[in-house]
Amino acid sequence: MGNRISWCTWVNHCEEGSEEFLFITDPDSHKVCKTTLKGEKLLEFSMPKEVEAYTTADQFKPTETAIAPNGDIYIADGYGLDYIIQYDAKGNYIRHFGGKGTEDYHFDCCHGITLDTRGGKEPTLLITSRSANSFKRFTLDGNHIETIHLPGCYVCRPVLKNGMLYFAVIVTKDWGSYDGMLAVLNEKNKVVSLPGGSIPNYVNGAFKSPSYDQKTFFNPHDVCIDDDENIYVPQWNSGKTYPLKLTRV
Repeated sequence: MGNRISWCTWVNHCEEGSEEFLFITDPDSHKVCKTTLKGEKLLEFSMPKEVEAYTTADQFKPTETAIAPNGDIYIADGYGLDYIIQYDAKGNYIRHFGGKGTEDYHFDCCHGITLDTRGGKEPTLLITSRSANSFKRFTLDGNHIETIHLPGCYVCRPVLKNGMLYFAVIVTKDWGSYDGMLAVLNEKNKVVSLPGGSIPNYVNGAFKSPSYDQKTFFNPHDVCIDDDENIYVPQWNSGKTYPLKLTRV
């Protein structure tokens, strides 16, 4: 990948024993690379030839990875054909699932993916379906478990910290104005806070579409949570603004 980093590149950090590695996804170069912290490339993934739906390399536009406890690698093709492609730790293809559509096992912009190990339960995958205003839970072998609907929320990458689930919620109506917010969910997948938005509202158990304050965020595109649970928010297409920091009080 050289020195080229696109405007929409994601880097996932993981540990294998005492060693640390980076998984870098770049939809513009249509590649995912595993590297050492010094930048030595160990694995490279491009268009999955095992998936017949891909006919040209530029259809593969990966946006994030998740790493299972056994080292299996899950690549979310969030800006491409909406498949999740699973490989073993050596880079050998295992399976794929998803694709664009409206069924439970489909996605509509699987922008983010993460491994959920909360509560001592069997690990599962939390996967964004951004344009469908939802995220979905799958088993590690690709079976759909549940869909969490968040009307009015174009959710980005799922981030877990101390039992809570965080999202940036990007554009809702207008790319050119202050819009979007953050969403914080508890272990029961209930929205408990909407920084930049209205108080979470449920009616008969269903989440209602929130309103936005139109002054706090400008196309928030991700969140990062530090050990003190402060939140850092990068914003896409926002006039080259610096990331915002929300300090826990």
